[in-house]
Amino acid sequence: MYRKPHTSRQHHAAFNGGVPYTERARTAPRRVRIRKTRVAGLLVVIAAITALSLEWRASPSSRDSSFSTAAGPDHVLRRERTGPPSETGGAASTGRLGLGEADGAIPDGTTVFDDSIPGVSKLDSDLLGAVRRAATDAAHDGVQFHVDSGWRSPEYQERLLREAISKYGSEAEATRWVATPNTSAHVKGDAVDIGPSRAAGWLSEHGAAYGLCQIYANEPWHYELRPEAGDHGCPVMYADAAHDPRMQQ
Repeated sequence: MYRKPHTSRQHHAAFNGGVPYTERARTAPRRVRIRKTRVAGLLVVIAAITALSLEWRASPSSRDSSFSTAAGPDHVLRRERTGPPSETGGAASTGRLGLGEADGAIPDGTTVFDDSIPGVSKLDSDLLGAVRRAATDAAHDGVQFHVDSGWRSPEYQERLLREAISKYGSEAEATRWVATPNTSAHVKGDAVDIGPSRAAGWLSEHGAAYGLCQIYANEPWHYELRPEAGDHGCPVMYADAAHDPRMQQ
């Protein structure tokens, strides 16, 4: 039976997936356009991600997110810890409150050995001695203690309390963080706020051996002297200052 020979076009189609060159020529540009479109779309996505990343890095709120995720004292802006915004204890707070070092404001970088700072030197001598012993030993582990707040004058404490009431909307909520001048352990010189977070963490682990105990679960920086802790461990923490019976006077 006679078969018609393949033409040149048919011959090439047979060896190229059954698609004649002329048809392949028509589809090739379309494939190129699709690839270009996909590449362009990918570049747009990459550009958008890059822009968002740069915007996030430039945003103050993103840079300070570690400081704003929880209520924190004003000195959190220069330290690592978080805590109540009204528990101020640094040079940054003195201008706003109109109070200075004589009232217990603590300058940046103050250590537990700075006797020239009233907020340190007016602490109870037993408490200060225990903190200094702990700080000396912590230094061997590469940990340095800073005092973020120590002794405070009644005027300073009253100012902090009023500020906290304004922030939280009620005295009941404010006193979870800030005691009245009559009940504050800071005013009595019986409490010290230790920073940065690494130092507070060191005290959390080793403080009982020095009689130093965290008193409130919501304030990992606030330490008071409990001499019996060396033998019996620190007492169970109160959830916050509002649960402390001493604050009910």
